[in-house]
Amino acid sequence: MKKLALLLIVASLSISGCATIIKGKTQQVNIGTSNNEPITATIQGQSVKVPGVVTVNRTKENLTITTEAENCTSTQVANSSVEPTFWVNILSGGAFGSTTDYGSESMWKYDDQITINCK
Repeated sequence: MKKLALLLIVASLSISGCATIIKGKTQQVNIGTSNNEPITATIQGQSVKVPGVVTVNRTKENLTITTEAENCTSTQVANSSVEPTFWVNILSGGAFGSTTDYGSESMWKYDDQITINCK
C-alpha cells in the first residue's frame, strides 16, 4: 500500500506543471490610470472599474485593455512574457510539467502593474 501511495505521488508530480501549480491559470494585475481618475475598461471581454486589481487569464496573447473614457488612450496593450517558474521546471527535469504549463498557458504572465494613459 505504501509503494502504491508513493508511486501515485511521484506520478502526479511528474505530470504536473510547476507554473500551473505555483502560479495558477489566472493572475491579478493592478490596473490604474495616469491621472488616478476612475474609468471603466474592458479586459478579456469583461467590463471592469479601474483603478483596481483585476484577475485575468494567463495566455500567450498580449493583454488588450480598451476604454471609451474621455481623455484616455482607447487601447492599452500589455505584453505577455514567460513566467520564470517555467524555466525552473525545465531545469529541474520537468519535461512533463513544462508541457503541462505550455498546454494550460500557465507559463505566461503580464506585468503586475499596468497604467492606462490619461490626460
